[in-house]
Amino acid sequence: MPSPNRRSRGAQLNRQAATELHQSTNKEKSMRKLFLITLALAGAATFLAAGRASETTSAKAECLWSSSQDAVQAAPLNHRVVLENDKVRVLDVIVPPHTKENIHAHCWPSVLHITEAGKYVDYDANGKVLFDSRSLTAAPPLPMTIWKDPEAPHAVENLDDKPLHLVRIELKPQAR
Repeated sequence: MPSPNRRSRGAQLNRQAATELHQSTNKEKSMRKLFLITLALAGAATFLAAGRASETTSAKAECLWSSSQDAVQAAPLNHRVVLENDKVRVLDVIVPPHTKENIHAHCWPSVLHITEAGKYVDYDANGKVLFDSRSLTAAPPLPMTIWKDPEAPHAVENLDDKPLHLVRIELKPQAR
Protein backbone atom coordinates (compact mmCIF):
# COMPACT_ATOMS: atom_id res chain seq x y z
CA MET A 1 0.00 0.00 0.00
CA PRO A 2 1.45 3.39 -0.95
CA SER A 3 2.43 5.76 1.77
CA PRO A 4 0.20 8.80 2.49
CA ASN A 5 2.92 11.10 1.16
CA ARG A 6 3.05 9.21 -2.10
CA ARG A 7 -0.73 9.39 -2.44
CA SER A 8 -0.65 13.09 -1.70
CA ARG A 9 2.15 13.64 -4.20
CA GLY A 10 0.27 11.56 -6.80
CA ALA A 11 -2.94 13.48 -6.16
CA GLN A 12 -1.01 16.76 -6.46
CA LEU A 13 0.46 15.64 -9.77
CA ASN A 14 -2.97 14.59 -11.01
CA ARG A 15 -4.47 17.93 -9.96
CA GLN A 16 -1.58 19.81 -11.52
CA ALA A 17 -1.88 17.84 -14.76
CA ALA A 18 -5.63 18.38 -14.79
CA THR A 19 -5.15 22.12 -14.19
CA GLU A 20 -2.53 22.38 -16.97
CA LEU A 21 -4.75 20.39 -19.30
CA HIS A 22 -7.71 22.61 -18.40
CA GLN A 23 -5.60 25.74 -18.96
CA SER A 24 -4.29 24.48 -22.30
CA THR A 25 -7.79 23.46 -23.29
CA ASN A 26 -9.00 26.94 -22.35
CA LYS A 27 -6.12 28.49 -24.34
CA GLU A 28 -7.00 26.31 -27.34
CA LYS A 29 -10.67 27.24 -26.97
CA SER A 30 -9.74 30.93 -26.76
CA MET A 31 -7.48 30.65 -29.81
CA ARG A 32 -10.16 28.72 -31.71
CA LYS A 33 -12.78 31.31 -30.73
CA LEU A 34 -10.48 34.17 -31.79
CA PHE A 35 -9.79 32.42 -35.10
CA LEU A 36 -13.51 31.89 -35.78
CA ILE A 37 -14.35 35.50 -34.89
CA THR A 38 -11.57 36.75 -37.21
CA LEU A 39 -12.78 34.44 -39.96
CA ALA A 40 -16.39 35.60 -39.49
CA LEU A 41 -15.38 39.27 -39.56
CA ALA A 42 -13.28 38.77 -42.68
CA GLY A 43 -16.15 36.90 -44.34
CA ALA A 44 -18.63 39.61 -43.36
CA ALA A 45 -16.35 42.34 -44.72
CA THR A 46 -15.93 40.45 -48.00
CA PHE A 47 -19.68 39.83 -48.22
CA LEU A 48 -20.49 43.49 -47.58
CA ALA A 49 -17.90 44.71 -50.07
CA ALA A 50 -19.19 42.30 -52.72
CA GLY A 51 -22.75 43.35 -51.93
CA ARG A 52 -21.91 47.02 -52.36
CA ALA A 53 -20.07 46.34 -55.62
CA SER A 54 -22.97 44.35 -57.08
CA GLU A 55 -25.45 46.90 -55.72
CA THR A 56 -23.92 49.69 -57.77
CA THR A 57 -23.77 47.48 -60.85
CA SER A 58 -27.26 45.98 -60.50
CA ALA A 59 -28.88 49.27 -59.50
CA LYS A 60 -27.86 50.57 -62.91
CA ALA A 61 -29.04 47.39 -64.67
CA GLU A 62 -32.03 48.03 -66.84
CA CYS A 63 -34.06 45.79 -69.08
CA LEU A 64 -32.67 45.42 -72.58
CA TRP A 65 -36.18 45.07 -74.02
CA SER A 66 -39.16 47.40 -74.08
CA SER A 67 -41.79 47.15 -71.34
CA SER A 68 -44.34 46.15 -74.00
CA GLN A 69 -42.35 42.91 -74.41
CA ASP A 70 -42.58 42.06 -70.71
CA ALA A 71 -44.11 38.58 -70.28
CA VAL A 72 -47.10 39.77 -68.26
CA GLN A 73 -47.96 42.49 -70.82
CA ALA A 74 -47.08 40.66 -74.04
CA ALA A 75 -48.36 37.18 -73.09
CA PRO A 76 -50.97 37.74 -70.35
CA LEU A 77 -52.91 34.57 -71.19
CA ASN A 78 -49.87 32.53 -70.14
CA HIS A 79 -48.26 34.61 -67.35
CA ARG A 80 -50.12 35.41 -64.14
CA VAL A 81 -48.50 37.40 -61.33
CA VAL A 82 -48.83 35.48 -58.05
CA LEU A 83 -46.65 37.80 -55.95
CA GLU A 84 -44.72 40.96 -56.64
CA ASN A 85 -42.69 43.29 -54.46
CA ASP A 86 -39.47 45.29 -54.80
CA LYS A 87 -37.36 42.12 -54.63
CA VAL A 88 -39.16 39.47 -56.71
CA ARG A 89 -41.96 38.81 -59.13
CA VAL A 90 -43.45 35.33 -59.04
CA LEU A 91 -45.26 34.18 -62.16
CA ASP A 92 -47.55 31.20 -62.65
CA VAL A 93 -46.90 30.18 -66.25
CA ILE A 94 -49.21 27.88 -68.19
CA VAL A 95 -49.03 27.10 -71.90
CA PRO A 96 -52.14 25.05 -72.76
CA PRO A 97 -51.86 22.02 -75.07
CA HIS A 98 -51.34 22.78 -78.76
CA THR A 99 -50.95 26.55 -78.26
CA LYS A 100 -48.12 29.05 -78.71
CA GLU A 101 -47.40 32.03 -76.46
CA ASN A 102 -47.07 35.54 -77.80
CA ILE A 103 -43.48 36.72 -78.16
CA HIS A 104 -42.28 38.13 -74.83
CA ALA A 105 -39.12 38.73 -72.79
CA HIS A 106 -37.92 38.26 -69.21
CA CYS A 107 -35.74 41.15 -67.96
CA TRP A 108 -34.54 39.53 -64.77
CA PRO A 109 -32.70 36.33 -63.92
CA SER A 110 -35.08 33.68 -62.69
CA VAL A 111 -35.54 30.39 -60.94
CA LEU A 112 -37.97 28.14 -62.82
CA HIS A 113 -39.79 25.33 -61.03
CA ILE A 114 -41.24 23.19 -63.82
CA THR A 115 -44.03 20.91 -62.65
CA GLU A 116 -45.42 19.71 -65.98
CA ALA A 117 -43.92 19.63 -69.46
CA GLY A 118 -44.12 17.46 -72.51
CA LYS A 119 -43.08 18.21 -76.06
CA TYR A 120 -42.47 21.91 -76.73
CA VAL A 121 -40.41 24.26 -78.89
CA ASP A 122 -38.95 27.61 -77.82
CA TYR A 123 -38.58 30.14 -80.68
CA ASP A 124 -36.73 33.47 -80.80
CA ALA A 125 -38.44 36.66 -82.01
CA ASN A 126 -37.58 35.77 -85.65
CA GLY A 127 -39.05 32.27 -85.45
CA LYS A 128 -35.68 30.49 -85.17
CA VAL A 129 -35.77 27.41 -82.93
CA LEU A 130 -33.87 28.01 -79.70
CA PHE A 131 -34.76 24.66 -78.14
CA ASP A 132 -36.85 21.65 -79.15
CA SER A 133 -37.63 19.22 -76.32
CA ARG A 134 -38.05 16.43 -78.87
CA SER A 135 -34.26 16.52 -79.34
CA LEU A 136 -33.79 15.12 -75.81
CA THR A 137 -33.05 11.40 -75.60
CA ALA A 138 -35.15 11.10 -72.43
CA ALA A 139 -37.72 13.28 -70.73
CA PRO A 140 -36.23 15.13 -67.75
CA PRO A 141 -37.52 14.11 -64.32
CA LEU A 142 -40.25 16.40 -63.07
CA PRO A 143 -40.64 18.47 -61.04
CA MET A 144 -37.38 20.17 -62.01
CA THR A 145 -35.88 23.46 -60.85
CA ILE A 146 -33.45 25.40 -63.03
CA TRP A 147 -31.73 28.80 -63.22
CA LYS A 148 -32.35 31.11 -66.18
CA ASP A 149 -30.55 34.33 -67.05
CA PRO A 150 -32.67 37.16 -68.48
CA GLU A 151 -34.34 35.94 -71.67
CA ALA A 152 -34.56 37.82 -74.93
CA PRO A 153 -37.89 37.89 -76.75
CA HIS A 154 -39.10 34.36 -77.37
CA ALA A 155 -42.28 32.26 -77.58
CA VAL A 156 -42.94 28.71 -76.40
CA GLU A 157 -45.18 26.40 -78.41
CA ASN A 158 -46.64 23.45 -76.52
CA LEU A 159 -46.90 20.48 -78.90
CA ASP A 160 -48.22 18.11 -76.24
CA ASP A 161 -51.68 17.01 -75.12
CA LYS A 162 -51.03 18.24 -71.58
CA PRO A 163 -50.32 21.79 -70.40
CA LEU A 164 -46.80 23.07 -69.83
CA HIS A 165 -46.75 24.46 -66.28
CA LEU A 166 -44.06 26.21 -64.26
CA VAL A 167 -43.57 28.80 -61.55
CA ARG A 168 -41.04 31.49 -62.44
CA ILE A 169 -39.41 33.52 -59.66
CA GLU A 170 -37.83 36.62 -61.18
CA LEU A 171 -35.15 38.36 -59.10
CA LYS A 172 -35.34 42.12 -59.44
CA PRO A 173 -32.08 44.15 -59.45
CA GLN A 174 -32.51 45.41 -55.84
CA ALA A 175 -32.67 41.80 -54.62
CA ARG A 176 -29.26 40.85 -55.99
